[in-house]
Amino acid sequence: MTDSEKLYSIINDLTGEDLTGKGDTNLFDTGLLDSMATVQLLLEIETEIGVEVPVSEFERTEWETPNKIIAKIGTLK
Repeated sequence: MTDSEKLYSIINDLTGEDLTGKGDTNLFDTGLLDSMATVQLLLEIETEIGVEVPVSEFERTEWETPNKIIAKIGTLK
């Protein structure tokens, strides 16, 4: 399973929404992620994808869509 597939699976598990093919969906503006879900997302990314993201370095604009999250994961690997 690719990192992208893992991410979409994590988002689906957290939000109940299948965003596959909808990579530009803003997760915050749509209400799919709030502060608690964001922390859970970061923990799941660390567990499932192996990328550690310190909450102190989290910049919302860099993590607002699945496409941006995938790009950010790529820079952190």
